[in-house]
Amino acid sequence: MSSPKRVGIIGLGVALPERRVTNHDIAKAVETDDEWIRTRTGIEERRIAGDGETSSVLGAKAAQAALADAGVAVEDIDLIVVATTTSDMLFPSTACVIQHRIGNTKAGCFDVSAACAGFVYALSVAHQFVLSGQSRCALVIGAEVLSKFVNWKDRGTCILFGDGAGAAVVAPVERGGIESIYLGADGAAGKFLKIPAGGSLMPPTHETVDQGLHYVQMDGKEVFKFAVRIMGDAAEEALRRAGKTFADIDCLVPHQANIRIIQAAADRMKLPIEKVYLNVSRYGNMSSASTIVALAEAVRDGKIKRGDTVVLVAFGAGLVWGSCVLEW
Repeated sequence: MSSPKRVGIIGLGVALPERRVTNHDIAKAVETDDEWIRTRTGIEERRIAGDGETSSVLGAKAAQAALADAGVAVEDIDLIVVATTTSDMLFPSTACVIQHRIGNTKAGCFDVSAACAGFVYALSVAHQFVLSGQSRCALVIGAEVLSKFVNWKDRGTCILFGDGAGAAVVAPVERGGIESIYLGADGAAGKFLKIPAGGSLMPPTHETVDQGLHYVQMDGKEVFKFAVRIMGDAAEEALRRAGKTFADIDCLVPHQANIRIIQAAADRMKLPIEKVYLNVSRYGNMSSASTIVALAEAVRDGKIKRGDTVVLVAFGAGLVWGSCVLEW
């Protein structure tokens, strides 16, 4: 199999739960109100999965939409990489479950765990597979149902997260495509954002359940400081690797964690907010699905046009970061 010179995204898809939960709805369960949430996060509502909506269900729907957008048959996909921290089960991988759901029978399948930066991490893997010629056409999916792992009595976390999925078809392209990707991590800071129990370190017991150790735990101040710094630094490094600067950005698609983080990062880049795509008000933080859903919507809404320089940048539990420069 020959190696292509350029690899890019040729199709995009999104799948979101129907149920909308507003700040007013959350205020009925915890001590908060709409103004408190909006002023601190920029979030007004989020989508919440129902009982039958899992990461694989949403991921499969997004994958089918991306395949339709790309005009690619499901049997032509030979690699499926899923970014998720809320897999249907510990194993098999969500990628294998999605493969079965969409009717593919031959693709290599595996999951990537990089929390909110998961889509950029998964995209980097698929990019290398296709660029090296090991894969002809890959499906990259970010899918999360974090609402099932949130303590709905904890105001510090339950207001932030939502559910959803996005997918991209990655294949050789004649022009443009992925110009650079930069990944990194600071494992020493992992303690600031985690779900302590459920793994081999702390298997499920009555005690771990009673203590709420299967829910998201976050040190908001530490994560905020990290995010503001790393978003700008990661974007700058990816641009440097592509031979570009902040001035070349036509559209920044950041992880939609918090409007204050995004604004502070844009300020560090000296980037007008008009060049930043925002949907945090509608969906909150969808972890690995956040960046890909925002990218798909930005393209759909005409915020990204052919020839534009697009930067994806995200951070997440680990603590990890990832950034990518694309020519659309």
